[in-house]
Amino acid sequence: MQAFFRIPFFRLLFVLLLCLQPFSARAASLIRDPDIEQALHRLATPVLVAAGLNPGRIQILLINDKSMNAFVIDQNHIFIHTGLMLRIKSAAQIQGVIAHEAAHIANGHITQRIVLADGISAVAGIGIILGVAIAASTGRPDAGAAVAAGVASSAQRSFLTHTRAEEASADQSGFRYTASAGVDPAAMIEVLNLFKGQEVLGTSRQDAYVRSHPLTSQRLRAARGFAAAYGGNVKDSREADYWFARAKSKLAAFLQNPQAERRKLKASDTGEIAQMVRAITYHRQANANKALSAMNSVLAARPNDPYYRELQAQILMESRQFDAALGAYAMALNGAPKNAIIMAGYGRALLAAGGSANEAKALNVLIKARALDGQDPRLLRDLAVAYAKAKQPGMASLVTAERFALDGKFKDAAIHAKRAADQLPHGSTGARQAQDILFTAERLEKKGKNRN
Repeated sequence: MQAFFRIPFFRLLFVLLLCLQPFSARAASLIRDPDIEQALHRLATPVLVAAGLNPGRIQILLINDKSMNAFVIDQNHIFIHTGLMLRIKSAAQIQGVIAHEAAHIANGHITQRIVLADGISAVAGIGIILGVAIAASTGRPDAGAAVAAGVASSAQRSFLTHTRAEEASADQSGFRYTASAGVDPAAMIEVLNLFKGQEVLGTSRQDAYVRSHPLTSQRLRAARGFAAAYGGNVKDSREADYWFARAKSKLAAFLQNPQAERRKLKASDTGEIAQMVRAITYHRQANANKALSAMNSVLAARPNDPYYRELQAQILMESRQFDAALGAYAMALNGAPKNAIIMAGYGRALLAAGGSANEAKALNVLIKARALDGQDPRLLRDLAVAYAKAKQPGMASLVTAERFALDGKFKDAAIHAKRAADQLPHGSTGARQAQDILFTAERLEKKGKNRN
C-alpha cells in the first residue's frame, strides 16, 4: 500500500480561482494500493454500467481522512474517505455510495463546474487538483499561505456542495442504478442513517458528507420511498462481499492499531483474508518472519493472485530482502502487466537491488509505469533516481520538476525546471516541457507571494 503522499494537483490553474492552499502530510492524502483499487473497481463496475458510464474511464480513489465523505469533482474520478469506507458494513452499502456519486456525473451536476475549470486553464495537464475538493470536503485546509489568488473559501465549498434538487435527482438515479445492477437499494438508506440528525448541528460539527450533500428529513423520507419502489431484484452478493471484505480488511490492517486488528481475529480463522491481516499487522510491527509466514498461507490459497503477490513483494522490499522482492514483483507484474503501481514497485525494487543491469532495467520499467500513471509522486521520485544513475541529469531534473509541481512546491519546481531546460537539447520535447513547468511554476509562485 502506498499512502501518506501529499495529494497531487489537477486542473492546475483552477487554483487561481478557488484559492487552493497546500496541505500538510497529516491533512488529506491519497492511498494508492493496487489490490484495494481493483476491488473497488469490481464493486463499482455494475452500478457504473447501470448509470451508462464507462467503468474503464472512472477511477475510484481513497482519501486518507477519518471523516465520512464521498464526492466527485470531475467526470473521471469518485473519491471516498477512508473514514466512510471503514464505517460501511457491506458491499451493497459502498455500491450505493458509488451509485449516488455516479448519478452526479451521469446527471450532469458537475458539467458546468468542469467547463469553468477547463475554460480558464491554460496549462491543463501538469497535474490533478484534488486540493480544492479536499479543502472543501474536510474543512481542514492547511493554515499556510495560499499558493494562488482566488475567491473566498465559500467558493471552494460551492464547488463541492450540491443543491437539494441535485441531491434528490442523484438519490433517485442512484437507487435506480443499484436496483438495475442487482444491488439492494435499501443499503443506501443504511448509509444515510449514519448521518441522521446531523442537519440540526452547526456546520463545524457536521460530518463532511452532510456539508457537501444536504441531508434533511424530507430527503430521507424520499430516499426510503425510492428504495421501496426500486427494490426486489437483488442478485447473489457473495463475490461482491468477498471483494469488499478484502479491501476493507486490508485498509484497516494498514491504518488501524495492528494489535487491535489482530485481536479481532479468532485463532481458528485461518482464511486468506484473516492471514492477510496478520501479515500486514506483523509487518507493521517489524516482524518479517511472521508476516512472510502469514503471506505464504495467503498465497497457498490464491497462488496466482497478482495483488497478494504484490503485498508479499512490498513486505520483502521493506524488510530489505531485495532479491526476493524482485522475484515477487516480477510474478505480480506477470499477473497484472498493466498495473502502474505494481510496475512502479518493481522498478523501485530493481533500483534497491542495485547493479548496472538492474538500474538500466529499472529505468525502462519506470518509464513504462509513468506512461500508465504520471500522477504518482513516488514513481516520479524513483524515475528521477533512475535517470540520474543512467547519467541523464537533464531528464532527472525534468522529472523532479514535475514531482514538485504535482506536490504544489512551485519554487522547487521552478529551480529544477530551469536546470532541466539548461541541460536538455534546445527545442527537444523535454526542454519544452521544462519551459512549460518553469513558466507555470514561476507564475503561481509569484501569485502566492503577492497574495501574502
